[in-house]
Amino acid sequence: MRLYVLNELLSEARTLWQMRALLGEMTWRELASRVVGSAGGLLWVWLPPLMTLAVYFLVFDLVFGMRLGEGAPAQRVGAFLVVGMLPWMAFADAVSRGMTSLVDAGGMLQKNPLPAGLFPARAVLTSLVVFAPLILLLLLLYMPSHHWRPGVLALPALLLGQAVLSFLLAYLLAVLAAALRDVTQVVNVLLSLGVFLSPILFPVAMFPQHWRWILWLNPMTAWTLGYQSVLLQGAWPPLSVWLFIAAWLLFLGAALSVLLVRSRDELVDWL
Repeated sequence: MRLYVLNELLSEARTLWQMRALLGEMTWRELASRVVGSAGGLLWVWLPPLMTLAVYFLVFDLVFGMRLGEGAPAQRVGAFLVVGMLPWMAFADAVSRGMTSLVDAGGMLQKNPLPAGLFPARAVLTSLVVFAPLILLLLLLYMPSHHWRPGVLALPALLLGQAVLSFLLAYLLAVLAAALRDVTQVVNVLLSLGVFLSPILFPVAMFPQHWRWILWLNPMTAWTLGYQSVLLQGAWPPLSVWLFIAAWLLFLGAALSVLLVRSRDELVDWL
């Protein structure tokens, strides 16, 4: 049974790879559909998150001049917030769009035998195209902080791992949302609250130690700490970060595999 479940997930991965050309075309069309009819075109894809980041710097660093205490990975509040908020925005965008992707494509899936995984994968890749360049831009903007220390080499691994995390979670939630539409409402609430239950708005050292385990229930906590180490300090993320990243990917991969096996015959009917 375990081997059968594992084969299900590997089969999904092989199918997506074999249909990578179609997936790329779907991703481009999804990206274009977000700005269709606008004079600014793709500018409107990157401008909102860029303006959000600029506001953080303006308000917290220039206007209020807020600073974090000792032990924080950065002293300026705005600089600290940006490193956590940008990956969180990418995660929330990918998961929320991917979660509804199967329901939105229900009519198409009922008429065409396309692999269901194409649709959450499209949502995640579109989000990656939007936010990955901005995160890489932070690497350049924060150069005075990290001075290109060797730890910055961990950034591609963090980005790739976050893309895999987003796909596994988005696909899992998309299947659950097809069976029960209330899932989307619950998850949207959790996404709005999740930013407060991760070390994005505050250093992890400021959270009460006996309640700190709650932060690790948020899958983005490990990634947030990883980005803070890489972008703010140029340091390789500690082993605990990589262990939690691996644990979340293994857990979600196993859960998705089981769900795909059990929902194979009913998924199209749910849509």
